[in-house]
Amino acid sequence: MSTTENTLLLEKGQTPASAAKIGRPAPSFRMLSTRNMETLEETVALEDYRGRWLILFFWPFDFTFVCPTEIMAFSDAYEQFRELDCEIVGASVDSVHTHRAWTKAPRDQGGIGEIKYPMASDIHKETAEAYGILDEESGAAHRGLFIIDPEGILRYQVVTDMNVGRSVDETLRILQALQAGGLCPANWRPGQKTL
Repeated sequence: MSTTENTLLLEKGQTPASAAKIGRPAPSFRMLSTRNMETLEETVALEDYRGRWLILFFWPFDFTFVCPTEIMAFSDAYEQFRELDCEIVGASVDSVHTHRAWTKAPRDQGGIGEIKYPMASDIHKETAEAYGILDEESGAAHRGLFIIDPEGILRYQVVTDMNVGRSVDETLRILQALQAGGLCPANWRPGQKTL
């Protein structure tokens, strides 16, 4: 979110942290990404994903311990998300150069190897702030995960402590439940009846 967009939110009586609300349009974003690993000049923006589902997830910092387990798990499941007409964008407050260095390092040497979806740089922390997950004390984003529908409406969000990784299987289940179009009871699985 740009400074101008933040100013507009404040003029409307909203704080950037309160901008992300379930059932409302997801806060717009535009961040540099690893879409082009050579130039690192391609951006990802919410508008790029209009007409498709989007998983937008944040991790605190590159070259840490829990973060690579999530990033690699989402990459390993990328085709399952694509089959559900869903794209993935991962983001942290690190630079795109740091993201590239992390992907260039082999997994057995502390790196994460090739990742199938773009990793975005929220180096100015505007997107983390707009989604209400910026930790002011550390300057990192909490582990926030957001599911945005094809119309750009925020349909699901979960934020965890920096020490706890998220479940890719549960994210897939939630996406499928949202796409089912009915009332899904606890522990609903694809193929089961809705209420």
